[in-house]
Amino acid sequence: METGSPHDTGTADAQGTPTPDAGAEPAWRALPPGLLTMRRLLLVVWLGLLTLATALVPGLLAGPAWGAFAVLPLALLLWGWVMLERNWRSWRYAERADDLLISRGVLWHEETVVPYGRMQLVEVTSGPVERHFGLASVQLHTAAAATDATIPGLDPAEAERLRDRLTELGEARSAGL
Repeated sequence: METGSPHDTGTADAQGTPTPDAGAEPAWRALPPGLLTMRRLLLVVWLGLLTLATALVPGLLAGPAWGAFAVLPLALLLWGWVMLERNWRSWRYAERADDLLISRGVLWHEETVVPYGRMQLVEVTSGPVERHFGLASVQLHTAAAATDATIPGLDPAEAERLRDRLTELGEARSAGL
């Protein structure tokens, strides 16, 4: 997976900002590892609560045979730990000359292409857990509800840069609408 700047190749626009060539292979950007850390911590917390509720409390009340159910959340933890990393590695995005690409998915691979001229609103959001880990998400809204797209777990500075860039490109490309 290539994680260079989205402006590594191309020419400059009227303001001197580099733009990628339309025919060039897009420079894909991966999500930061903080998102994986946050999701794994949430997995441990929720499965810890599940273990208490389904195995340890009944095991203390009904006997040691119920304590064997504590193994099930542990197995889920190990499986989820691996699956979260596979899912995190599958997410990437690339800025092209006329659109934004978002690629994700392990079993069902999904690639979303959002033309800059169709963007109506670009939001940067960050909940309390995301803020604790220094993360933010960029959500794109278009005229068609089915093409709304989100890029989760970005560094807040990168999320703001992306929001500003997408807003600027969206305004420049929407003049004919």
